[in-house]
Amino acid sequence: MPKPISEVRKPEIVEAAYNAILKNGLPLISYDLIAQEADMSRQLIRHYFPDPVELMVAVCDRLAAAYRDCLMKGILNAQSPTRLKTFLDFYFDFLSDRDLEKPRDDSAYDAMMALASTHPSIRKNLHDQYNLLQYTIAHEVQVSHPQLNQKACLEIGYLFVSLMYGHWKMVATLGFSPAHNAVTRAAVDRLIDSYVERWDDPDLAPVDGMNEGADE
Repeated sequence: MPKPISEVRKPEIVEAAYNAILKNGLPLISYDLIAQEADMSRQLIRHYFPDPVELMVAVCDRLAAAYRDCLMKGILNAQSPTRLKTFLDFYFDFLSDRDLEKPRDDSAYDAMMALASTHPSIRKNLHDQYNLLQYTIAHEVQVSHPQLNQKACLEIGYLFVSLMYGHWKMVATLGFSPAHNAVTRAAVDRLIDSYVERWDDPDLAPVDGMNEGADE
C-alpha cells in the first residue's frame, strides 16, 4: 500500500528546511528559501507546515535522529566495556574512520538555539535532547565506573554536554583549530578520572550532602 503523500512530502520539506538553514542561517528561515531548496511551491510547504515554528521543531527532530542513527551503529559494534569510549570519541569526531562521522550540523544547531530563546516548543525540544544525552552519558559512566553514585554520574553527564556543546561552538562556529578536538576529548577523560580518584580515595571521598542540588 503506498504511503500517504504527506508522509513523503513532510520529510522532504524538513530536509529542505535543514539544508536552507545550513546555507542561509537565520533569521527564521523563509518559506521561499525552503521551497527553492525542496524544488516545490511555497504554497505546498505552507499546506503541510502552516506554522513555521512547527517546521523548526521538526528540524530539531531531524537533527536528533541523525545522532541516534550514528550512535546506534556504533553501540551495536561496541562491547560493553568500550561503549563509553565510543560515545565520547563520536562526539569529538574520532570515529570517522569507522563510518561514524559526527554530523556537520553546528550551524543548524546555532539557528535552533537562537530560536529557542523566543519559542518555547523549540526550547523544550532542545532541552529534552540535551537532557537525554546527559542521562545517556551518565548511564555509560556508571556502567564503566560502578563505584560512582548516580549524582556523580549525572554531574559528569552535564559537564560533558556543556564541554561538548561549547567546544563545537568554538571550533565549528568560530573557527578555532580542530586540533582542539583532542584537547577537549582528553579533558573529559581527566574529568571522569578526577571523580573516580575522589571516590576511590577515602581521604578525598565526598561527604554526605556534597552533591545536593544535582539534577534528579
